[in-house]
Amino acid sequence: MKMKNGKLANVYLVAVFVILYAPILYLMYYSFNSAGTMHGFENFTLEWYEEVFQDTRLLIIVLNTVVIALLSSAISTILGVIGALAIQRVRKIRQRNSLLAMNNVLIVSPDVIIGASFLIFFTMLGIQLGFTSVLLSHIAFSVPIVVLMVLPKLQEMSPTLIDAARDLGASGWGVLTKVIIPFLRPGIFAGFFMALTYSLDDFAVTFFVTGNGYTTLSVEIYSRARQGISPSINALSTLIFLFTITLVLGYYFLTRRGDNRKTKWGVVQP
Repeated sequence: MKMKNGKLANVYLVAVFVILYAPILYLMYYSFNSAGTMHGFENFTLEWYEEVFQDTRLLIIVLNTVVIALLSSAISTILGVIGALAIQRVRKIRQRNSLLAMNNVLIVSPDVIIGASFLIFFTMLGIQLGFTSVLLSHIAFSVPIVVLMVLPKLQEMSPTLIDAARDLGASGWGVLTKVIIPFLRPGIFAGFFMALTYSLDDFAVTFFVTGNGYTTLSVEIYSRARQGISPSINALSTLIFLFTITLVLGYYFLTRRGDNRKTKWGVVQP
Protein backbone atom coordinates (compact mmCIF):
# COMPACT_ATOMS: atom_id res chain seq x y z
CA MET A 1 0.00 0.00 0.00
CA LYS A 2 2.84 2.39 0.88
CA MET A 3 4.55 1.57 -2.43
CA LYS A 4 1.38 2.37 -4.35
CA ASN A 5 0.92 5.66 -2.53
CA GLY A 6 4.56 6.51 -3.18
CA LYS A 7 4.14 5.91 -6.92
CA LEU A 8 0.97 8.01 -7.04
CA ALA A 9 2.77 10.81 -5.21
CA ASN A 10 5.64 10.67 -7.72
CA VAL A 11 3.23 10.73 -10.68
CA TYR A 12 1.42 13.71 -9.16
CA LEU A 13 4.72 15.52 -8.57
CA VAL A 14 5.87 14.91 -12.15
CA ALA A 15 2.51 16.14 -13.48
CA VAL A 16 2.77 19.34 -11.43
CA PHE A 17 6.29 20.04 -12.72
CA VAL A 18 5.22 19.37 -16.30
CA ILE A 19 2.32 21.83 -16.00
CA LEU A 20 4.60 24.45 -14.44
CA TYR A 21 7.58 24.15 -16.78
CA ALA A 22 6.01 23.10 -20.11
CA PRO A 23 4.98 26.69 -21.05
CA ILE A 24 8.44 27.99 -20.13
CA LEU A 25 10.17 25.30 -22.20
CA TYR A 26 7.77 26.01 -25.08
CA LEU A 27 8.67 29.70 -24.90
CA MET A 28 12.40 28.93 -24.77
CA TYR A 29 12.17 26.53 -27.70
CA TYR A 30 10.56 29.08 -30.01
CA SER A 31 13.01 31.79 -29.00
CA PHE A 32 15.38 30.04 -31.43
CA ASN A 33 12.85 29.86 -34.29
CA SER A 34 13.99 31.73 -37.40
CA ALA A 35 10.38 31.92 -38.62
CA GLY A 36 9.53 34.42 -35.91
CA THR A 37 6.36 32.61 -34.87
CA MET A 38 5.23 30.41 -31.97
CA HIS A 39 4.37 27.48 -34.24
CA GLY A 40 6.11 25.66 -37.06
CA PHE A 41 9.79 25.64 -36.05
CA GLU A 42 11.81 26.47 -39.17
CA ASN A 43 15.53 26.84 -38.46
CA PHE A 44 17.72 27.42 -35.43
CA THR A 45 18.80 31.05 -35.03
CA LEU A 46 20.19 33.46 -32.44
CA GLU A 47 18.77 36.46 -34.26
CA TRP A 48 16.26 37.30 -31.54
CA TYR A 49 18.93 37.22 -28.85
CA GLU A 50 21.08 39.55 -30.93
CA GLU A 51 18.09 41.86 -31.26
CA VAL A 52 17.72 41.94 -27.48
CA PHE A 53 21.38 42.84 -26.90
CA GLN A 54 21.30 45.49 -29.64
CA ASP A 55 18.28 47.23 -28.10
CA THR A 56 19.91 50.00 -26.04
CA ARG A 57 16.64 51.08 -24.45
CA LEU A 58 15.91 47.54 -23.31
CA LEU A 59 19.38 47.16 -21.79
CA ILE A 60 18.84 50.37 -19.80
CA ILE A 61 15.52 48.98 -18.55
CA VAL A 62 17.25 45.75 -17.52
CA LEU A 63 19.84 47.80 -15.64
CA ASN A 64 17.07 49.79 -13.94
CA THR A 65 15.36 46.57 -12.88
CA VAL A 66 18.54 45.03 -11.46
CA VAL A 67 19.48 48.21 -9.58
CA ILE A 68 16.00 48.51 -8.07
CA ALA A 69 15.98 44.82 -7.12
CA LEU A 70 19.41 44.88 -5.46
CA LEU A 71 18.85 48.16 -3.61
CA SER A 72 15.34 47.29 -2.41
CA SER A 73 16.44 43.80 -1.36
CA ALA A 74 19.43 45.08 0.60
CA ILE A 75 17.48 47.84 2.36
CA SER A 76 14.45 45.63 3.04
CA THR A 77 16.72 42.91 4.43
CA ILE A 78 18.21 45.34 6.95
CA LEU A 79 14.79 46.69 7.90
CA GLY A 80 13.30 43.20 8.00
CA VAL A 81 15.97 41.91 10.39
CA ILE A 82 15.41 44.93 12.65
CA GLY A 83 11.65 44.34 12.48
CA ALA A 84 11.99 40.64 13.32
CA LEU A 85 14.21 41.46 16.30
CA ALA A 86 11.71 44.08 17.49
CA ILE A 87 8.76 41.67 17.19
CA GLN A 88 10.67 38.94 19.02
CA ARG A 89 11.40 41.30 21.92
CA VAL A 90 7.69 41.92 22.53
CA ARG A 91 6.75 39.81 25.55
CA LYS A 92 2.95 39.97 25.41
CA ILE A 93 1.56 37.40 22.98
CA ARG A 94 -1.41 39.55 21.98
CA GLN A 95 0.78 42.50 21.05
CA ARG A 96 3.19 40.24 19.17
CA ASN A 97 0.34 38.68 17.18
CA SER A 98 -0.98 42.14 16.39
CA LEU A 99 2.40 43.19 15.02
CA LEU A 100 2.62 40.00 12.95
CA ALA A 101 -0.87 40.62 11.57
CA MET A 102 0.13 44.16 10.57
CA ASN A 103 3.29 42.79 8.99
CA ASN A 104 1.29 40.34 6.90
CA VAL A 105 -1.13 42.93 5.53
CA LEU A 106 1.06 43.77 2.52
CA ILE A 107 1.56 40.07 1.77
CA VAL A 108 -2.08 39.03 1.73
CA SER A 109 -3.46 42.24 0.18
CA PRO A 110 -4.05 42.24 -3.60
CA ASP A 111 -1.22 43.83 -5.55
CA VAL A 112 -3.62 46.09 -7.42
CA ILE A 113 -4.84 47.64 -4.17
CA ILE A 114 -1.28 48.06 -2.90
CA GLY A 115 -0.18 49.68 -6.15
CA ALA A 116 -3.15 52.06 -6.23
CA SER A 117 -2.54 52.97 -2.56
CA PHE A 118 1.10 53.78 -3.24
CA LEU A 119 0.11 55.86 -6.26
CA ILE A 120 -2.33 57.95 -4.19
CA PHE A 121 0.20 58.22 -1.36
CA PHE A 122 3.04 59.44 -3.58
CA THR A 123 0.71 61.86 -5.37
CA MET A 124 -0.42 63.34 -2.05
CA LEU A 125 3.20 63.79 -0.92
CA GLY A 126 4.22 65.30 -4.24
CA ILE A 127 6.80 62.59 -4.95
CA GLN A 128 7.48 62.36 -8.66
CA LEU A 129 6.81 58.90 -10.07
CA GLY A 130 10.01 57.22 -11.18
CA PHE A 131 13.06 55.69 -9.53
CA THR A 132 12.23 56.89 -6.00
CA SER A 133 8.60 55.79 -6.05
CA VAL A 134 9.46 52.35 -7.45
CA LEU A 135 12.28 51.85 -4.93
CA LEU A 136 10.13 52.83 -1.95
CA SER A 137 7.29 50.59 -3.13
CA HIS A 138 9.55 47.58 -3.56
CA ILE A 139 11.09 48.13 -0.13
CA ALA A 140 7.62 48.38 1.41
CA PHE A 141 6.34 45.04 0.08
CA SER A 142 9.69 43.27 0.57
CA VAL A 143 10.16 44.06 4.27
CA PRO A 144 7.29 41.78 5.45
CA ILE A 145 8.74 38.92 3.39
CA VAL A 146 12.13 39.29 5.06
CA VAL A 147 10.48 39.41 8.50
CA LEU A 148 8.69 36.12 7.80
CA MET A 149 11.95 34.53 6.66
CA VAL A 150 14.00 35.71 9.64
CA LEU A 151 11.48 35.40 12.48
CA PRO A 152 11.22 31.55 12.54
CA LYS A 153 15.01 31.28 12.72
CA LEU A 154 15.05 33.85 15.50
CA GLN A 155 12.47 31.84 17.44
CA GLU A 156 14.74 28.78 17.21
CA MET A 157 17.55 30.57 19.00
CA SER A 158 18.00 29.54 22.59
CA PRO A 159 18.13 32.46 25.06
CA THR A 160 21.05 30.72 26.75
CA LEU A 161 23.28 31.66 23.79
CA ILE A 162 22.73 35.34 24.47
CA ASP A 163 23.07 34.87 28.23
CA ALA A 164 26.35 33.00 27.74
CA ALA A 165 27.71 35.75 25.49
CA ARG A 166 26.84 38.40 28.06
CA ASP A 167 28.40 36.36 30.86
CA LEU A 168 31.59 36.26 28.83
CA GLY A 169 31.63 40.06 28.66
CA ALA A 170 30.13 40.71 25.24
CA SER A 171 28.49 44.10 24.77
CA GLY A 172 25.05 44.55 23.23
CA TRP A 173 26.61 45.24 19.83
CA GLY A 174 28.91 42.24 20.21
CA VAL A 175 25.99 39.96 21.00
CA LEU A 176 24.15 41.22 17.93
CA THR A 177 27.05 40.94 15.47
CA LYS A 178 28.82 37.84 16.82
CA VAL A 179 25.92 35.71 18.08
CA ILE A 180 22.53 36.76 16.74
CA ILE A 181 23.41 37.74 13.15
CA PRO A 182 25.56 34.62 12.46
CA PHE A 183 22.75 32.42 13.81
CA LEU A 184 20.20 34.21 11.61
CA ARG A 185 22.37 34.11 8.50
CA PRO A 186 20.35 31.38 6.68
CA GLY A 187 17.12 33.29 7.29
CA ILE A 188 18.73 36.57 6.24
CA PHE A 189 19.99 35.09 2.96
CA ALA A 190 16.61 33.47 2.34
CA GLY A 191 14.85 36.79 2.97
CA PHE A 192 17.26 38.66 0.70
CA PHE A 193 16.80 36.25 -2.22
CA MET A 194 13.03 36.14 -1.74
CA ALA A 195 12.91 39.94 -1.77
CA LEU A 196 15.16 39.99 -4.84
CA THR A 197 12.88 37.55 -6.66
CA TYR A 198 9.72 39.46 -5.77
CA SER A 199 11.27 42.72 -6.89
CA LEU A 200 12.50 41.33 -10.21
CA ASP A 201 9.15 39.90 -11.30
CA ASP A 202 6.73 42.39 -9.70
CA PHE A 203 4.37 43.93 -12.20
CA ALA A 204 1.12 45.07 -10.59
CA VAL A 205 2.61 47.42 -7.98
CA THR A 206 5.35 48.70 -10.29
CA PHE A 207 2.83 49.41 -13.04
CA PHE A 208 1.10 51.98 -10.82
CA VAL A 209 4.21 53.78 -9.55
CA THR A 210 6.34 54.06 -12.68
CA GLY A 211 6.51 57.44 -14.38
CA ASN A 212 7.24 58.71 -17.86
CA GLY A 213 10.76 57.83 -18.95
CA TYR A 214 11.31 55.21 -16.24
CA THR A 215 10.13 51.62 -16.29
CA THR A 216 11.14 48.13 -15.26
CA LEU A 217 11.42 44.90 -17.18
CA SER A 218 8.07 43.42 -16.18
CA VAL A 219 6.19 46.54 -17.27
CA GLU A 220 8.18 46.72 -20.52
CA ILE A 221 7.46 43.07 -21.37
CA TYR A 222 3.76 43.67 -20.71
CA SER A 223 3.77 46.72 -22.97
CA ARG A 224 5.48 44.83 -25.78
CA ALA A 225 3.28 41.75 -25.40
CA ARG A 226 0.18 43.92 -25.90
CA GLN A 227 1.49 44.85 -29.34
CA GLY A 228 1.71 41.19 -30.36
CA ILE A 229 3.85 38.16 -29.71
CA SER A 230 7.47 38.76 -30.68
CA PRO A 231 10.33 36.23 -30.56
CA SER A 232 12.48 38.91 -28.93
CA ILE A 233 10.15 38.71 -25.90
CA ASN A 234 10.76 34.95 -25.86
CA ALA A 235 14.50 35.52 -25.95
CA LEU A 236 14.34 38.11 -23.19
CA SER A 237 12.13 35.87 -21.04
CA THR A 238 14.54 32.98 -21.56
CA LEU A 239 17.47 35.08 -20.37
CA ILE A 240 15.52 36.19 -17.29
CA PHE A 241 14.58 32.61 -16.50
CA LEU A 242 18.19 31.42 -16.81
CA PHE A 243 19.35 34.32 -14.62
CA THR A 244 16.78 33.37 -11.96
CA ILE A 245 17.84 29.72 -12.09
CA THR A 246 21.46 30.81 -11.66
CA LEU A 247 20.53 32.81 -8.55
CA VAL A 248 18.64 29.87 -7.06
CA LEU A 249 21.48 27.43 -7.76
CA GLY A 250 24.03 29.90 -6.39
CA TYR A 251 22.06 30.26 -3.17
CA TYR A 252 21.66 26.47 -2.93
CA PHE A 253 25.38 25.77 -3.32
CA LEU A 254 26.34 28.55 -0.90
CA THR A 255 23.96 27.13 1.70
CA ARG A 256 25.22 23.61 1.13
CA ARG A 257 28.82 24.71 1.34
CA GLY A 258 28.10 26.40 4.67
CA ASP A 259 26.38 23.25 5.98
CA ASN A 260 29.30 21.07 4.88
CA ARG A 261 31.77 23.40 6.57
CA LYS A 262 29.82 23.24 9.83
CA THR A 263 29.61 19.46 9.62
CA LYS A 264 33.33 19.23 8.93
CA TRP A 265 34.16 21.16 12.08
CA GLY A 266 31.64 19.20 14.10
CA VAL A 267 29.14 22.01 14.60
CA VAL A 268 25.70 20.65 15.35
CA GLN A 269 22.93 22.27 13.32
CA PRO A 270 20.20 23.83 15.45
